[in-house]
Amino acid sequence: QVQLVESGGGSVQAGGSLRLSCAVDGFLHGSHCMAWFRQAPGKEREAVASIYGSRDMTYYADSVKGRFSISQDNAKNTVYLRMNSLKPEDAAMYYCAAELLVLNCGDHWSRGRNGFSYWGQGTQVTVSS
Repeated sequence: QVQLVESGGGSVQAGGSLRLSCAVDGFLHGSHCMAWFRQAPGKEREAVASIYGSRDMTYYADSVKGRFSISQDNAKNTVYLRMNSLKPEDAAMYYCAAELLVLNCGDHWSRGRNGFSYWGQGTQVTVSS
């Protein structure tokens, strides 16, 4: 079992930046597949970014490539999502997700929300135009 606690959400103007944090209650292992998802009102939960620390591999949704960056700090048991050049369409509840001790994070990324077993409660991001 692992618990995920997100923080760092808030309100920013378009073009601004935020850094979300996901604190992992337990050991953040390099073979965990960690991800950020988001869900706007009335929309499906969509994958934003994922990281597989042991192989230094990252995955991004096309809509955030070049603007968002996912990273992890195993010593702090924390996964980050740095969001730059925020747009109004980035506004959503952002969720941290995890799948433990996987061999291929890409498989889980490709399955979207069905690829991850553990979820945090979310942190709200609001972007004003």
